[in-house]
Amino acid sequence: MRIRIDRERCIGAGQCALTAPEVFTQDDDGFGALLPGREDGGGSALVREAARACPVAAVSVRRR
Repeated sequence: MRIRIDRERCIGAGQCALTAPEVFTQDDDGFGALLPGREDGGGSALVREAARACPVAAVSVRRR
């Protein structure tokens, strides 16, 4: 899978990091970010749920 965070859309709600903390974090400015080496989601089943939990749909998940 391929995960993308739209930095223009992200408001820093943190739902991605709360839902899938093994894949997402928040950067120094409080916006969503992927943990290093987790661009493919690390096989986490929670990644799609994190995308659904984003209140502004800034997280997208696509199959490769």
